[in-house]
Amino acid sequence: MTDPNEIVARRLLKQAEWCERLGSRLYSSLLRQAAADSRTGGVCWTVLRGHHDDPPDSALALRFLGAVHRLALQGQAPQLAAFYPSLGGDPNGGDADADRGDPRNNDPWPAFLAVVQQHTTALRELVRHPVQTNEVGRCAALLGGFLEVARQTRLPLRLFEAGAAGGLILRWDHYRYQAGDEGWGDVHSPVRIAGAFAGAHPRFDQTVEIVERRGCDAAPIDPCSEEGRLTLQSYVWPDQVDRLRQLSAAIAVARRVPARVDQANAADWIEATLAERSSSNGAATVVYHSITWQYLPPADRDRIAGAMAAAGRAATRERPLAWLRFEPAHDVAEVRLQLWPGGEDRLLARSGFHGKPVEWLGG
Repeated sequence: MTDPNEIVARRLLKQAEWCERLGSRLYSSLLRQAAADSRTGGVCWTVLRGHHDDPPDSALALRFLGAVHRLALQGQAPQLAAFYPSLGGDPNGGDADADRGDPRNNDPWPAFLAVVQQHTTALRELVRHPVQTNEVGRCAALLGGFLEVARQTRLPLRLFEAGAAGGLILRWDHYRYQAGDEGWGDVHSPVRIAGAFAGAHPRFDQTVEIVERRGCDAAPIDPCSEEGRLTLQSYVWPDQVDRLRQLSAAIAVARRVPARVDQANAADWIEATLAERSSSNGAATVVYHSITWQYLPPADRDRIAGAMAAAGRAATRERPLAWLRFEPAHDVAEVRLQLWPGGEDRLLARSGFHGKPVEWLGG
């Protein structure tokens, strides 16, 4: 039987590999050292003890790092903040006045470890919270799916997002997407997503009307509140400042574009939402989610798939139904679309998990 310390350490190391691939050397380095600390029963293990039985896809490593980042954002970890670009720090040397020849002054690990030691009790509570990201960059990958539904149905869209967190992706049509000299969306939007498409991109000659935007989440976030902003920021990796800037811009859009996010189990909510479609003539219902499927219990996944298939069989041209998914497939995310009547499952794009680069395949 594998030792609990080893199980936790391996999960930290697996996420360290992904952080390295996705451009965060800071988090990759911290996780490797946290894994070594956990193996020897150190203070990181004190925080993570008992979580070896958590579901493998529950992102334990990112919950831990997000909890520490939250403390730094709240001003409770000034020494670590000096290494976090999200707070104006330098990941290659936290103290500009310190001796850069001393490796201890260039390594964020001692400062990270000190925060964990000082705030062990608070971190044990915070690490229980699920990862709550609203990665606005993923809108570039989803854009082609929304445009495809609008193009094929020629109807306004009703948006229903499972795992919506703060509902920032529900405002996707208020952002600006740029591919070379071509673009789609609000030219005055503070959210500008440029350089996302690796080559081809969806046709931008399609207008979209949104008549309803709703979502659900097990623990919904109000992005316009200070608490909501802090939660969303804490799960963005601190050395990826472009993502943080984009998050702040999307929160500014959320303040003027309303979207309702219900607290609900995803399977319950989707079943109830689909049962309400009898009054949706003249609009296309789009149920969608991004990096959500892995967090759902298998029984809930089966319920959602069954509810979508049943509702799809009842769909008509006046009342079409779409299922748009942005979910992991090995080392990339896939964007897949089913549109009823018909129900063919199409692979539209492949993408990085944060939305870049997007390989558009949808024609």
